[in-house]
Amino acid sequence: MSFSTPAADLATDTQRPARQYLPESFTVTDWAAIEPYFVGLRDRLLCSAAELERWLLNRSELEAALSEDLAWRYIRMTCDTQDPARTEAFQFFVNEVEPHVAPFDHALNEKMLASEFLSQLDENRYRVFIRSVRQALEIYRPENVPLKTEISTQQQQYAALAGAMTVTLDGEELTLPRAADRLKSPDRQVRETAWRAIQERRLQDAKPLDELFTRLIGLRHQVALNAGFANFRDYMFAALGRFDYTPQDTLDFHRAIRETVVPLIDNLDLERRQDLALAELRPWDLDVDVSGQAPLRPFETGEELLAKTTTVFDRLDPFLGQCLRTMGQMGNLDLESRKGKAPGGYNYPLDETGVPFIFMNATSSLRDVVTMLHEGGHAVHSFLTRRLPLSADKHPPSEVAELASMSMELLSLDHWDVFFQDPEELRRAKRTHLESVLETFPWVATIDKFQHWVYEHPTHTEAERHARWVGLFDEFNQRTVSWQGLEHIKPYLWQKQLHLYEVPFYYIEYAMAQLGAIAVWRNYRQNPQQALAGYQRALALGYTAPIGEIYAAAGIRFDFSTGYLRTLADFVQDEMAKI
Repeated sequence: MSFSTPAADLATDTQRPARQYLPESFTVTDWAAIEPYFVGLRDRLLCSAAELERWLLNRSELEAALSEDLAWRYIRMTCDTQDPARTEAFQFFVNEVEPHVAPFDHALNEKMLASEFLSQLDENRYRVFIRSVRQALEIYRPENVPLKTEISTQQQQYAALAGAMTVTLDGEELTLPRAADRLKSPDRQVRETAWRAIQERRLQDAKPLDELFTRLIGLRHQVALNAGFANFRDYMFAALGRFDYTPQDTLDFHRAIRETVVPLIDNLDLERRQDLALAELRPWDLDVDVSGQAPLRPFETGEELLAKTTTVFDRLDPFLGQCLRTMGQMGNLDLESRKGKAPGGYNYPLDETGVPFIFMNATSSLRDVVTMLHEGGHAVHSFLTRRLPLSADKHPPSEVAELASMSMELLSLDHWDVFFQDPEELRRAKRTHLESVLETFPWVATIDKFQHWVYEHPTHTEAERHARWVGLFDEFNQRTVSWQGLEHIKPYLWQKQLHLYEVPFYYIEYAMAQLGAIAVWRNYRQNPQQALAGYQRALALGYTAPIGEIYAAAGIRFDFSTGYLRTLADFVQDEMAKI
């Protein structure tokens, strides 16, 4: 697929399309300014299939405008969690807008599905959208609207707590991501000091984080009960539109990971212990390069990280590089770690303009390069879908969204010399990343299996939660690592995973998409041009087709069976051996 002609506009256009329903001057000030447009949609007479389609487009335009307004409020808040005005602006939307929108969304869904002209719409074009609307209608309950508002308010506390965490090392106050860079130091004492400081700082907030999670569990469980589900896990499978697999399928996937990938990681850790000439591995020994050399520093500033990533994207396809240049031109990036900034990284789609925002906490490490490539893959996905007619079309499920990002990490590998000119450093970087690709699976299985248990046992105690976590951690992770004397830390390791607090059950998709990404990369090794074209073709579908068809468009299978997992894990090992 080439984007050298009109489709190149997807990467260069910085303007949002002209509005057809809302005034060009429309902004979110209060609910009174928004309500008339929902009322207009609710009360409009629809006398033909053409009018129904126009109504859908008008509704989508309103949804996009509100979505982008909320996006900017969230982005500004996470860029500075210590500015109360930014938090208040976000909370205003959550508390004063979203509760009013939800009943109208439900009414509009009912209106659409009741239309006599629905059957006259293009079945292939609208099948996925209609399926999702039916699902939303089935699980909607008005009594859940205030509960979801309360959940959103509670979730904000996680970013505030985590964003305020710093440690002082050698007289310098550091954010936790910057302190974590010291875990790559060849000096074992430096590593241990940094690791202990990070963990002890997290433990200072262990109690409030436990209490926050308990409150969220209770609220989420009530949402599930209100909607007629036995537990929040089953509710979320419906809410996330998981039409293609069941909770049991994910439990089977956990078992496949334990049987197939965990032994590979055990062997890698044993090799690491031997290479480092250690009597035993400790948790602070897992990130250092076994060569004994200083940590890789692929860039110094956020500007350099962006420039080098853009060069990598250009080499793959100039369209990809132009996506990042446009984001830079519009100021839609915040890349460097600093005090008061929320943890983690994300690509936030902006539904009206179609030009997303990348947020991350870069500290000049290899992990930052991977994060930037990952979020850049999400960004490309946003660009490729930005002119799809409906907002819903632009939001595929995570199994597809993460395919976009994880594939980019691997597709770009052949061009990492942009970051690592020295051949030995390049070899170290590639091998380190491929090890992390395999390590994705056990950690994802741990977090996901933990969530299954948490929400199947919503009245558990904190002590039971800690014990269950430790059991799962030991089942999947660091089985050859000594935690002697650190037993007080292990029960709280899950608290660093923001997904548990902010986006529950959004995690198993990382492992599913990682499998898909390896398959895309395997195709790329055989035919680069064809594989890259298939990748872009799949992403351009957005969510206008089921997951399996999107994967097929990329030339791969949506499959997470034990046999498929073993085949692709073996491929990664073979590639590591070639480096």
